[in-house]
Amino acid sequence: MNAAINQFLFGWYPYLCIAVFLIGSLMRFNREQYTWRSGSSQLLRRKQLSWGSNLFHVGIIIIFIGHFVGLLTPIAVFDALGISHGFKQIMAIVVGGIAGIACFIGLTLLVHRRLFDARIRNNSSFGDIFVLLLLYVQLTLGLATIPLSLEHLDGGVMLKFMNWAQGIMTLQPGVAALVADANPIFKLHLFLGMTLFLVFPFTRLVHIWSAPVWYLGRRGYQVVRTRQQVGPYGEQQGLPRRPGGGRPMPAE
Repeated sequence: MNAAINQFLFGWYPYLCIAVFLIGSLMRFNREQYTWRSGSSQLLRRKQLSWGSNLFHVGIIIIFIGHFVGLLTPIAVFDALGISHGFKQIMAIVVGGIAGIACFIGLTLLVHRRLFDARIRNNSSFGDIFVLLLLYVQLTLGLATIPLSLEHLDGGVMLKFMNWAQGIMTLQPGVAALVADANPIFKLHLFLGMTLFLVFPFTRLVHIWSAPVWYLGRRGYQVVRTRQQVGPYGEQQGLPRRPGGGRPMPAE
């Protein structure tokens, strides 16, 4: 790949995507809070939605955590913990492969439901369909990198991507050269991954910011109701009656 194109795609484009991701999300939250939702269509084909959504979300969460920890954890931390690059590569292939297959099955169900049910398709926006297809292509590319990773079980290629990602986050110049000779499938996977951050504020993906993770640490509570007998006029036991046998007087 031409050096100038490589520098743009993997040296400058990441910062454009990050800036749009952060600023765009903040602006949408401040100006369009009523669109801050996932746009559910759960009343239609609920069983397929349930299976697809659960498999997709479980898989994508594991994949996201794996990419975040795997790419952004300093290499010195893995070395200090005694985790070799080869072992980390194998774990990424096994765990990422299982999560990727689950996510792929779930996303296939969601794409099929969205495109091949006329009622759902007619009520879907361009952004709904676009982001599903973009995720579908990105996930397919991610699974396609597994055979390539099996050819580099020493973890050497993985180290290049770790150094590149950490160099981007720490504003190091010239990090685009680290991935210049990477396989085109890896590079396209990186490019689409960054593009997801670019389109994030303009799609239904923004509902990720509102995920109710605070429920995990919330203390439980129990609703307790008092069981009381009800009279012929709807009065509860113990409430004084009005003179002449009318409806009960409210308690003071």
